[in-house]
This record gives sequence, C-alpha cells and structure tokens, in this order.
Amino acid sequence: MCRNSCLSQKERRLLEKFEPLIKKLIDARLTGSMVDIEGNEQIENLETAYQIQEKVLEGLGNGSVFWKVGSTSEEAQKKLGTDEPGSCRVPGKYCFQNGDQIPVFDTHDVWVEGEFGIRLGSELPSREEAYSHSEVISAIDGAAAALELVGSRFRSGIADSGRYNVTADCGANIALCIGEIATLSKRTSLKDNPAELYVNDKKVASGSGEKALGDPINVMVWLANQQRRRGGLRAGSVVSTGTCTGLYKVKPGDNIRLSCGIIGDVSASLDKMTVMLNDK
Repeated sequence: MCRNSCLSQKERRLLEKFEPLIKKLIDARLTGSMVDIEGNEQIENLETAYQIQEKVLEGLGNGSVFWKVGSTSEEAQKKLGTDEPGSCRVPGKYCFQNGDQIPVFDTHDVWVEGEFGIRLGSELPSREEAYSHSEVISAIDGAAAALELVGSRFRSGIADSGRYNVTADCGANIALCIGEIATLSKRTSLKDNPAELYVNDKKVASGSGEKALGDPINVMVWLANQQRRRGGLRAGSVVSTGTCTGLYKVKPGDNIRLSCGIIGDVSASLDKMTVMLNDK
C-alpha cells in the first residue's frame, strides 16, 4: 500500500507543518479535549486533509477492515460545501457489535446516524481501470444495520468546520456499531429498504437506502474507485455507507436502535467515557 512512503519531500515538509494539529486531533480522540485551529494550521486542499487523516489514524493504531463514508446525502454535502462524499477507515477500538455499550466523552457533541453496513466477500484491489457497478455488486456478500456516532473534535463543530477539517478529523467519526451481517443475493435492493432510528425507545427519524447517493451500492462503487489507487479494499471490509436518517443528538445514558427491514436491527447503549479506550 502506497501511503506515507510515497510522499514527496514537499508533501513531507507540509505534514511536518501540521504535526501540532495532528497531535491535537489524536489527543482529542483519546482524552475528550477540544481542538482550536491556529492561524498556521489552515488546511488548504483535500489531499492534504487526507494525508493528515492518515497520520491521525496511525497515531490511533489503525488496522481494522471497517470504513465509513460520509456526505452521501445532498443535505450533508450542502452543510460541508462539497459535491462528493468523503471516506475514512475506522480503528478497531472504535468499532462495536450489536448490544454493546459504547463509551463517549460528554465533552464532545455526539450525534447518531442510521446507516447501512455493507461487507465485501472478495477483494477490490488497486488498479488503473475504474470499477463498474456490476463488479462491485459481485464483490458484496452481505449487509447489516449500522449506527454511527459522529461529532467534531474541533470546537467550531461539524457544520462550521468545513470539508477539509472534517476530513482531517477522521470524518468526525466517534464510533461505529454494526449489526449481524445478513446474506444478500445479487437481486437484493437496498435502495427502498427502510431505516428507522429509535432513541430511548422513541422513533426519532426514518429514511431509506435511497438517501445514500441514491442507493448504498452507489456508495460502494464510489469508495472502490476512490481507493483503487490508494491500496484498494480488502475482502471482509465492512463499509458504513452514510446516514439514511439524518443526525440526532444523543448523550451518555441513551439507548439507541436502528431497524432496517430485511437486514435486521442493531442497538447499543451509550456510557460516559473518562479514560481512553484500550486497543482492541
């Protein structure tokens, strides 16, 4: 995988400039602190934002097969001033299963999103040629209901941070909770599959797969082609394809659940975190 080893001297010098910001973002994820942007820490383009993200992930200890894709709805893209999604790998220590208790810092604003988690049964490796819709569908072997917790480590919050800062901040991901994977046939459509979000047993939002780029499969095609020159996607990768329910604010003590029709439910409870998570 060609990542930091392939950086030019100019890119290395640029990342050295952002070392203090990278450290602050790592510390905020581990301790619950908040980040203020200094005058010389303004991120000027998307590629630099992804390079900072990668360094943050290195500092958090990333080796998982979990991914998140955000800004897959028109509403989310409008808020961030972009016309395309964004991606980030999710470290294993921030990935949870159905019924788990998820620790969160009460110093961070925490929002929950109802999403679809799609698993690849076969690899989509690096290559020059773009992946087709049919190739990506052939690589998918299952899907699950997914809950993503999001919240910016920047004091300005998600909406006011802008695309570059949100990308550097690991797509504002706090945690990902994936339900039991249901087997999908190639004829199964998630476009019209419902997604109903509950907080403390009260239905607070609903939507369908159509809100994620028109179909969660379209998100998978986008990610496969974004990553085909960045190392590709491994077999077994699970991708959370962006909110189908919008965002709903939650706090420690809340119980959250997503019901996703034919692919089942996922639930979790939120607990106040006072120390950093141990590596999984």
